[in-house]
Amino acid sequence: MTLAARRLGRANHQVALLQGTLEFFPALIAAMDLAQSDIQLETYIFDCTGSGADVARALVRAALRGLRVHLVVDGFGTAQLPPAWRALFARCGVRLQVYSPMGRLGLLLPKRWRRLHRKLCVVDGRLLFCGGINILDDFYDPNHGTLAAPRLDFAVRVQGSLVQQASETMEQLWWNLRAGQDMRQRRLGLALADWRAARAARFKQRHAEQASRGMRAALLLRDNLRHRSRIERSYRRAIARARHEIIIANAYFIPGAKLRRALQHAAGRGVRVQLLLQGRYEYFMQYHAARPVYGALLAAGVEIYEYAPSFLHAKVAVIDAQGARPWATVGSSNLDPLSLLLAREANVMVRDADFARQLRARLLAAMQQPGQRLNPLHYADRPWQQRLLDRLAFGLMRAALWLSGNRY
Repeated sequence: MTLAARRLGRANHQVALLQGTLEFFPALIAAMDLAQSDIQLETYIFDCTGSGADVARALVRAALRGLRVHLVVDGFGTAQLPPAWRALFARCGVRLQVYSPMGRLGLLLPKRWRRLHRKLCVVDGRLLFCGGINILDDFYDPNHGTLAAPRLDFAVRVQGSLVQQASETMEQLWWNLRAGQDMRQRRLGLALADWRAARAARFKQRHAEQASRGMRAALLLRDNLRHRSRIERSYRRAIARARHEIIIANAYFIPGAKLRRALQHAAGRGVRVQLLLQGRYEYFMQYHAARPVYGALLAAGVEIYEYAPSFLHAKVAVIDAQGARPWATVGSSNLDPLSLLLAREANVMVRDADFARQLRARLLAAMQQPGQRLNPLHYADRPWQQRLLDRLAFGLMRAALWLSGNRY
């Protein structure tokens, strides 16, 4: 297989788009309730309010049936699970690990800025869920309480050969965290080798039975070792190849210079570039630091739409959905320095016309109905107080990156 073919992934996948927890949680819970051997789940936020408790109960039911259930949560995103749920997980056999607990100094230490931001779940080594949706009810926010409208966010359900890659990646992280608890490395290595051999045998048997072709898809991972810029490079390649249309929906949009130039060049060669971005104030840094980059994009002809009915949490894109080379991605990675330089992220990239058109239709609906297009004249005339806050946030972000040893 050529390098280009490997980048695209094999054409043996089935990928289904899921919007919000109203679609994602029922599909996830149904898969967990049908699981026969093991469940691996990683998430940035695990919140047991509202429908989040339904997912927690599904994990408990699986563990009580004797399944191997591994749960990894981020130590900042999930600061503390309620004691009652922790006790229930421990009693029923849901094995929990916390990625990079904050400690006394918390985010004062730059090394604590490297977070587990990906949202992955593998069931029985045959089914993968990946996207931007946390285990968090779409009508609830830990900082803002009950929401009048649901978050806008997406995930995918995937069958095919990339599921094994996701499973092995998650298993490796699990054992690395166990090793960090002063367990003996030799025993951990043997246990991981045994698990890999068993999983590979089951995976080979399952896929020998699946002869039909499907969609072409790939799993794009970002970490701080081997895959530092894979997701960003994938975006830049797809933007450079765009011929007709680029639609990006991103919650925290602060692209670096290379990505900004790619979008400007695309608009300059006649590609219609539409960005659906956060229009509702959520966090000071992410909200204000994004706005200084709008001017150059608007001047290049990029259309910016702000989504305000609720929080926009999506990290998706679709390019040339109606052309000869459709490209789409759904995942956890924002186009900002935290995601692209510091966090562990995971995106699924899909080359399939039907999938791309479905995602495009949902994004266009969000832009045309509740979204509001940003007028370049209004942007240029925004009050000086807002300009000051924008510049302050942008400067603080750049200073923080300098402290972490990164340039963006």
